[in-house]
Amino acid sequence: MSRFVSRAVLVAALVVTCGGAVLADPPPMMMPPYMLRPELPAGDRLKPGGDGKVLFEVHCGYCHLVGGMGTNLLTKQRMMMGETPDKGLLANRTDLTADYVKTVVRMGKGAMPAQTKVDVTEAELEAVSKYLGKAG
Repeated sequence: MSRFVSRAVLVAALVVTCGGAVLADPPPMMMPPYMLRPELPAGDRLKPGGDGKVLFEVHCGYCHLVGGMGTNLLTKQRMMMGETPDKGLLANRTDLTADYVKTVVRMGKGAMPAQTKVDVTEAELEAVSKYLGKAG
């Protein structure tokens, strides 16, 4: 009987010791960039002059930063047109106009739903379209 108790204590000690190693601090989880978007800047969302890059990352980043569904779809599309994969990122495109960006945001396109003035205010859209609209 004492041999059974000794083995039970040994097994329990191993479980506690090994279990502790398994439950020790796990390595930090790497989050994809689209999940690491900045917070919406404080202040009046209706006021013009916001930072287009930050507002793009806040409002559009979930789909249009690295790893986002919109980026993945656009990368495939652009590559089928003979372009390099980096053109799947909207921020890398040089063929977009501000008016085109505004139209797509408000009307939607393909899998992208239309964004209302509650989702992205006119002032925010103006800043984002200036940031992305590099074609003039």
